[in-house]
Amino acid sequence: MMLLLQYTLIFTSVLMLVALGGCFSEHSGVINIGLEGIMVFGALGGALVMKYLSPGVGPFLMIVITICAAMLSGILYSLLLAVAAINFKADQTLVGTAMNLLGTAAATVIVKAINTAADSANPSSEIMYIEAKKAFVMVEGTEFSWFMVLAFVLLIASYIILYKTKFGLRLMACGEHPQAADSVGINVYRMRYAGVMISGLLGGLGGLVYITAGVSAWKFENGVAGFGFLALAVMIFGSWKPQRIALAALLFGLFRSLSNVYTGFDFLKNLNLPSTVYNMLPYIISLLVLAFLSKNSAAPKAEGIPYDKGSR
Repeated sequence: MMLLLQYTLIFTSVLMLVALGGCFSEHSGVINIGLEGIMVFGALGGALVMKYLSPGVGPFLMIVITICAAMLSGILYSLLLAVAAINFKADQTLVGTAMNLLGTAAATVIVKAINTAADSANPSSEIMYIEAKKAFVMVEGTEFSWFMVLAFVLLIASYIILYKTKFGLRLMACGEHPQAADSVGINVYRMRYAGVMISGLLGGLGGLVYITAGVSAWKFENGVAGFGFLALAVMIFGSWKPQRIALAALLFGLFRSLSNVYTGFDFLKNLNLPSTVYNMLPYIISLLVLAFLSKNSAAPKAEGIPYDKGSR
């Protein structure tokens, strides 16, 4: 039971962070389907820092630098979506899909190039950073991570920013009525850039959490196991509201964690279901959620619609 709790909190943290990132982007009016690719690049930035950072660096500094690297990597990669969708008014769904494909492929090529230079006989797509991962463990000998605390703090911060600050209210106005927002002096393009970049920041951090706490070993060619798409389902299920996103992430995180620990529960073992069924469970639930809730979901009215300053 303790292991189930640990994995549930880990996967909840990942899904919540990435879904909150998508929430900021869509509240600004930009659909971010590319969260999967952003997670991969955030994980790449964090993994490279953990690999090459001096062993003499203390645990606190290790955590701070790695988190900053993952966030920065996510932000830089999210700018592909911002430029294409905001400046060039490209189809946001197609751009996001391309980012997902590019993210995994580019990260794999980069890592294999690094490993080939280090060991031409073994060009693996894996970065070894096992020792560095220990700095993120909150309670030694468990899966509890400092990222869980950070995710909770960012959840509260997201709620305050969106609903209690001038920036958040302006951001949401750009996703609901951009022409009206522009008429009162709000720079819609700038706010949409901010929303997409925040989604990159949180998505990159979510990718780092996934590789340091969610899996014991990870190859870049495996991507992030569809967590970016699960986060989109969490965001829709949570009605683009941080507090509901947290509850939805907890539900999806519970189902996802069952695939890791089901062998420890006799009543689940007695069902004699193959492990693939438990692996499929969160994705089946996401399909059901999208099928039954997407029509009635209260999405921002102007999401996915390129803003044209001359239209009214």
